[in-house]
Amino acid sequence: MTDPQLRAVIDERRQLINLAYRLIGSLSEAEDVVQETYVRWYALSERQRQDVVTPGAWLTTVASRICLDLLGSARARREQYVGEWIPEPIPNHSEWLGGPAPGDPADRVTLDESIGMAFLVVLDSMTPAERVAFVLHDVFRYSFAEIVDIVGRTPAACRQLASSARRRIDTSQRPSSAQRADVVRDFKRAWETSDMEALIGLLDPTAIATADSGGLAPAFREPITGSEHIASAWIEIAARGPQVALLERTVNGQPGLVAQFRNAVISVYAFDIVGTRITRIWAIRNPEKLRLWTTS
Repeated sequence: MTDPQLRAVIDERRQLINLAYRLIGSLSEAEDVVQETYVRWYALSERQRQDVVTPGAWLTTVASRICLDLLGSARARREQYVGEWIPEPIPNHSEWLGGPAPGDPADRVTLDESIGMAFLVVLDSMTPAERVAFVLHDVFRYSFAEIVDIVGRTPAACRQLASSARRRIDTSQRPSSAQRADVVRDFKRAWETSDMEALIGLLDPTAIATADSGGLAPAFREPITGSEHIASAWIEIAARGPQVALLERTVNGQPGLVAQFRNAVISVYAFDIVGTRITRIWAIRNPEKLRLWTTS
């Protein structure tokens, strides 16, 4: 017999992917979460599924609980991770998997401010319960009453979790996308020409650069702090590394850079910019996190 709720259940896939990616910071793990959520749905008897008044709410609750469990174990796993851990970068839809985005919109992640690398990095600093409560309430507009069953806290406690998480979010005014693109383009030009003075001028004096290789590619292990130190490191990378092509790309919905060597993506660079200066650089080198990026 055909499941009468099939269409409603399938239509939730995109929402679940978007939720799980924001909660975990890894698209591959988000896909696993969604798969497990559907497995649990179809493990219910037909009668149990029919008794679910709102399949979307049921699926969201289950996916969120799975993410909550994963976030708890992720902290232990990352103690074994080689170097710094940075969320998996997402390309623009037109550059997905070396071509247009998947035909099924359900397989896409919505690119907005809540997907920016700076936002995801802050989310990763939160406790699992804070992250789930904040994302569900502030990003996906769930009420605290709806979050109660997911995090196992009272509505008041859920409100406090979200409030605590919210205080970590930097509310500084950011430049427009076009202004960010100009800064990234200037940084690219200065890097390609090894212009130390220009690089320093584009970096905030207290800027921080972080690399994530997972031990699978050459990269600096500890974050680099300060405009002069970062500029020196980037010029050294250009001098010592192979000749790469630097391409302007959209990284998590914002202007970024991609480094290609022999038509293969070897690095993705995300930036946080305040005013006209770069305050953070995230260099993702782990090849396992670059599987979505174009290689042509």
